[in-house]
Parts: sequence; structure tokens; C-alpha cells
Amino acid sequence: MTTEPVPAAPPVRRFKDPSYVPAAATLSELRQRIDSLDEQIVALLAQRAACVRDATRFKRDAFQVAAPARQAEVFERVRKLAARHEAGFPGLPGIVESTYRTLVAGFIAGEGRFFEDTELIQP
Repeated sequence: MTTEPVPAAPPVRRFKDPSYVPAAATLSELRQRIDSLDEQIVALLAQRAACVRDATRFKRDAFQVAAPARQAEVFERVRKLAARHEAGFPGLPGIVESTYRTLVAGFIAGEGRFFEDTELIQP
């Protein structure tokens, strides 16, 4: 029967690379760090969401809300940012791009709803 790992137990595996430096002594410590990072990530996503909402004021139509050229620019930029860290986690650029594709799709859907709550400013 397979069970979840015991969070406070010592490691049961080690990396073959002798230069690998562990980030924590227990799984519990790593989970606490991950939880703290998640808190920070969600706070940053909330800030990003506020910017996306405000960006709605500058869009004339649904095409501008979707902004496909801007999307491509964002995906390329985050992939390059992630590539700087790929040595520590091979495949990270693809993971980050995939995550951002989902994230951006959600933000565009939200911005579309906000767009309906705006009106054109008449000159």
C-alpha cells in the first residue's frame, strides 16, 4: 500500500549529483517554504489582476481586450525569464509558459466582464 511521505521524517533519497545542496532538512520545512511562496505569489497575482482591470479603460473593443500580440510578447518574455532558472529545474520555461497561458486566459475572461462595465468616453 502506497502512503503519503511523512513530513517530519528525514529524506529517503538523495541526488546522485554530489554538488546538490538540499534546501531543507525535512519535507515539512519545504512545505512551509512552499506555502509562504504561494502566499506571496497570490498577492502578486492580485496586484497583476488590479493592473489588468485598470487596463480595461484603454481598450476600445474585444479584440483589444484579447490583445493577441501582447499575449505572444508576455509568453515569450516569461519563457526567457524562466530560462535563467532552468539549470535548477529542467523544463521550467515550458511550465512557466503553460502556467501563464492559463493565467492570461483567465485574466482576459475577467477583463472581458469588466469591459462590459465600462463605457466609451465621448470627446
